[in-house]
Amino acid sequence: MRRPVALTGTPGTGKSSVARRLAPRWATAEVADLALRHGYARRTRSTVIVDLPRLVRWARRSTEFAGTDLVVGHLAHFLPVRASIVLRCRPTELARRLARARRGRRSDRDANFVAEATDGVLVEALETGRPVVEVDTTGRSVAEVAREIDRLVRAPIRPRVGRVDWLADRRVTAGLLARSP
Repeated sequence: MRRPVALTGTPGTGKSSVARRLAPRWATAEVADLALRHGYARRTRSTVIVDLPRLVRWARRSTEFAGTDLVVGHLAHFLPVRASIVLRCRPTELARRLARARRGRRSDRDANFVAEATDGVLVEALETGRPVVEVDTTGRSVAEVAREIDRLVRAPIRPRVGRVDWLADRRVTAGLLARSP
């Protein structure tokens, strides 16, 4: 069975927007949608709680999952994928995107700022042992990022990480300090 590529990253980095743009060319599936459809998740008022161990077991034996080219979501890298593409976004821009879209509570947006600034999803993806590529979406259009993802998925994915360092940006560091307890 072939395995899909994970399109992952902190909420607000552009995963779903890029996936919608790529959907005509690639079979895409959102992690939350898969989990809900197969009974491995439940909705709350503000989110979807995924039973990740059960979803992983299902994905390992599923021909539906194997027929997917891109699996999308901030948990996608935990699934049995061949590689992960981690979308990144400067945390100050990420905070603006999330606030403008009114996504989550202020505490959720702050947690996403911290997770992005400290490479949270990147580190998780690297710990899987599969190839990982970082793609910075800061200041880029959805179309531009989608073209890059399209090129990456077409070829064998070679690891490319370490080019993004948000902690070197004093505004990001100040934002972390402002959000610390």
